[in-house]
Amino acid sequence: MSQNGLAFNCAVITGGGGGIGRALAEYLISKGKKVLLAGRTESNLKSTTQEIGAAGYYVLDTGKTADIPSFVKKITSEHPELDCLINNAGVQRPIDVLKNDDFLEKADQEIDINIRGPMHLSFALIPHFKTKPNALIVNITSGLAYIPFSVINPVYNGTKAWLHFFSMNLRTQLKNTKIRVVEIAPPMVESNLHRERENPDDNKKEHAPHTLTMEEFMGEIVPKFEKGDDTIGAGMAAKAIDTWYGAFGGLYEGAAKDYKSAL
Repeated sequence: MSQNGLAFNCAVITGGGGGIGRALAEYLISKGKKVLLAGRTESNLKSTTQEIGAAGYYVLDTGKTADIPSFVKKITSEHPELDCLINNAGVQRPIDVLKNDDFLEKADQEIDINIRGPMHLSFALIPHFKTKPNALIVNITSGLAYIPFSVINPVYNGTKAWLHFFSMNLRTQLKNTKIRVVEIAPPMVESNLHRERENPDDNKKEHAPHTLTMEEFMGEIVPKFEKGDDTIGAGMAAKAIDTWYGAFGGLYEGAAKDYKSAL
């Protein structure tokens, strides 16, 4: 198994119709990779596929996990060369336990999309990926997985922390396979992620100077991705990662070394 971040051939990107998903798709296509998009809104997927030259798209709501087995069966049948999953789809909703009558409904939706979706997709694709020489699972987490200072997003912060730790443990459990697991933790990046906030543009530079543009974000993560880093951050998220691993990385390395794989 190569540590080269670009050793795979064909990737599917959830939430690939816009934002970070689209930026990753455009980058991989520029490197000669076959890229498939998946997401909830077909019109958006169709236009993005045409605009960036993706190989195709699939309509999938990752929060509806009952649909994932049939999706995986279809995509691996139509594209047997698939060897990379990028779990990018996510939703961030400002919710307040003291104000929202629909707190639990919104929270459950976030958990379904941000946690259960990546988990079910990863589990469903692992048998297929085990047949590939250089398979890759990429989980898009957040700097908020390390420091939950966006207090208006209590569930989102928790889901990204879950995905961070899941990525670590999944990497360890797959250490004797040819499947790599990579975590990419964005900081605040200019996108439509805040579309449900009172000010949906509060992640733009004019409102938050520490925000990264999409170009700045990609400029920071691409070199780390290409050299095969397992945990990748940008901006403030990179600092959070360095601090966390500086404090606790050695403890985890000991546990990972002692882990006995089922294989």
